[in-house]
Amino acid sequence: MSHNDPSPAATHAPASVSTRPYAIAVGIAVLGLYASQALVNDLATSVGLGAWANMVTTLTLTGYAAGLLLLVPLVDLLPNRRLIIATLAAQVLSLAVLAAARDPVAFLAASFCVGLTSSAIQMLVPVVASQAPEAERGRVVGDVMSGLMVGVLLSRPAASLIAGAFGWRSYYAIDAAALAAMSAWLWTHLPERRPLHQSSYGALLGSLLHLVRDEPVLRRRALYQGLLMVSFNLFWTSVAVKLASAPLRLGHLGIGLFALAGAGSTIIAPVAGRLGDRGLDRRATIAFHTIVVLAAGIGLLGGSDRLPPAVSLALLVLAALLLDLGVIGDQAMGRRAVNLLNPQARGRVNGLFTGLFFVGSAIGALLAGPAWALGHWTGICITAAAFALAANVLHVRHTTPSARSTQAGAVADPRG
Repeated sequence: MSHNDPSPAATHAPASVSTRPYAIAVGIAVLGLYASQALVNDLATSVGLGAWANMVTTLTLTGYAAGLLLLVPLVDLLPNRRLIIATLAAQVLSLAVLAAARDPVAFLAASFCVGLTSSAIQMLVPVVASQAPEAERGRVVGDVMSGLMVGVLLSRPAASLIAGAFGWRSYYAIDAAALAAMSAWLWTHLPERRPLHQSSYGALLGSLLHLVRDEPVLRRRALYQGLLMVSFNLFWTSVAVKLASAPLRLGHLGIGLFALAGAGSTIIAPVAGRLGDRGLDRRATIAFHTIVVLAAGIGLLGGSDRLPPAVSLALLVLAALLLDLGVIGDQAMGRRAVNLLNPQARGRVNGLFTGLFFVGSAIGALLAGPAWALGHWTGICITAAAFALAANVLHVRHTTPSARSTQAGAVADPRG
């Protein structure tokens, strides 16, 4: 295996790449991103954060966004295995600080660092993808993404349950220990990938704008997923309020169990990857976008006060499952598409893809308040449906034969 090949395993990969350990690794690495949302009350009193406890998740996600832009591009400049292990080691240290911190400032600083170093997730994806032949890349990316989404979905319920049984500090300690063990495995098993890129770090960061300009597939896929993430966060930011109000009146345990409703949707990531490998990108993407629109409609119906509470709850669970399925499916398709772009820029396009659609997450959370104020649950569902419908319309427009024929090279490119 040549170390001069920016994507060495693409030509020397085995017939099948084992993805389960990497899916577990990214699932563990993502556990620290959202856990603080379930620990706000504990953090406010135990660490003395008070009202600042609500800033923990914001700082963690801000750190993650910074890592996507500042650390993930290094995948295209430095030997990948050492970079990933060093970043994960820093995350283990940051989690250990969270588990032991008594000072509010130290806790907030460590929260930012946890988010910053969690960007190792987006370093692993392109490295694992580079080990697979192009014909299997969708499956490989989808399998790894399923681990990521399981970690995201389980982080809050797991934090709540562990904190209730052993104390909130135990959650961060257990996460640090699990990540340290996984990092040790990666050190001995993760293939080394040495990029050809020879420019400086400053030039590497400067190239990000050029990649956004020169890669229409990256722009489009990030746009579709960003629009769906608006819908996703509108729903999940507001649904707890709906569940806690009449007639459902669910408590913390009920709302926590509801949060697991979308866990079954993670099976769609590898399925979506395989659909892409079979050349069904356009049809599958339209289907996933349509599913999100349908989920918003079912959520609207389930929110009706005229239905029996059991029926209403069942419909809301179905809406959550379909919403997650559509969003995860589209994201898996998008990751497959961007990992088929320039191999020498694979780290940067993965970081850009995630960073760009992450804007949609922020917009969705921001719009939840005004949408609820204007139309309560109905306003949430209608707004969510509108953004998902916009993604579908844009994708159809971008991929019609007439649209593709007006762009150089686009006719032969089914990934957009």
